[in-house]
Amino acid sequence: MGLSSWPSDSELDKIKKNVAEMAGVSINAVKIVVSPYRICPLGAHIDHQGGIVSAMTINKGIILGFVPSTDSQVLLKSGQFSGEVRFRVDQIQLPKHAAKSNGKTQENGSSDTMEECKWGSYAKGALYALQRGGNDLKQGITGFICGTEGLDSSGLSSSAAVGIAYLLALESANNLTVSPTGNIEYDRLIENEYLGLKNGILDQSAILLSSYGCLTCMDCKTKIHKLIHPPKYETEKNAETKFPYKILLSFSGLKQALTTNPGYNRRVTECREAAEILLKAAGKEAEPILSNVEQEEFEAHKSKLEPNLARRAEHYFSENTRVIKGLEAWSCGNFEEFGKLISASGLSSIQNYECGCEPLIQLYEILLKAPGVYGARFSGAGFRGCCVAFVNSDNADKAASFVKNEYFKVQPELASHLNQDTAVVICDSGDCARII
Repeated sequence: MGLSSWPSDSELDKIKKNVAEMAGVSINAVKIVVSPYRICPLGAHIDHQGGIVSAMTINKGIILGFVPSTDSQVLLKSGQFSGEVRFRVDQIQLPKHAAKSNGKTQENGSSDTMEECKWGSYAKGALYALQRGGNDLKQGITGFICGTEGLDSSGLSSSAAVGIAYLLALESANNLTVSPTGNIEYDRLIENEYLGLKNGILDQSAILLSSYGCLTCMDCKTKIHKLIHPPKYETEKNAETKFPYKILLSFSGLKQALTTNPGYNRRVTECREAAEILLKAAGKEAEPILSNVEQEEFEAHKSKLEPNLARRAEHYFSENTRVIKGLEAWSCGNFEEFGKLISASGLSSIQNYECGCEPLIQLYEILLKAPGVYGARFSGAGFRGCCVAFVNSDNADKAASFVKNEYFKVQPELASHLNQDTAVVICDSGDCARII
């Protein structure tokens, strides 16, 4: 693992003090989970179809300070949200939709509207996943969780980062040894089963498998991953590698949660419908996901698809090709070519996957004109959040200033609500989730 400027000593000290006060213990007893946010340069919206994806973490994310409880009680507070969350690890968790259909929570039979703070859902989801995995937890945690300010609901997969943070903390408190691939599956259970979101394993894989400076490649069908190293670059005096690029995050001001937008799940269903038609036309019996369809079979039978299904399939196959080309460009240090592929991915997301919204599309177009930007696309589905760009490190400040000014011209209302210090954030690559 390489060195990273995040988290800073002051951030760690603040969280340790909060946990120590909550639990009545020494600061030295507090453990810290660092769970970074991720970006997906290439491989957008194809993980749920078993496609090949690329990802990397950034030096921003979730910090969870915790100590094991003296019993099964979980007590959590947040740096972003008010109130506190309490539950016990010896209580059986049910998926949220199952609890709602009963009009009760799984803990005490009170109505769902009387349940404690909603931000505790991911902690309960982590317990649900561990229970589904056959783990009998006895030890709760007392914890304080905090995300990088201004970056929640941003399309950087803060939800997966939160879920993984709780998994690592509960596992540590209960002396459970779980591999990164095991936790990828556990976080999938949180997202797919507990919360009912039909996403794939890109987010979890990136957060748990990434390494500083590398591009993580994951085959979502075989679950095989590899780290793609860029060419070697000089190392600065503080032993941190100096890369010739920076990562630019440009925020739209929209913060609608992904789970409340039906567009995401609908598009996943459309991909499966396209796969089913193509497989039938090819005379194949297989799970209806597009990775089970060969490129040649798609070309031969795509005329059988309705226009919208044809566009979803076109996005899948073209994006898979872009990922393969992008991995080669990255390994050669060809950031110009890598950036062009990212921008093409963004265009396909708009035209073929038909996600995004006007403010995000405008941000995408502005970034393409910014000085030194190699390429840009939505971070996430583009229904809210931010766009991500790779930019020449020498032009990062100029690009950030350009984007802020131009976005204000086209979306003055949204831009006026952004904190100008974090409207555009310049980042570096990060490491994987871990306890420090």
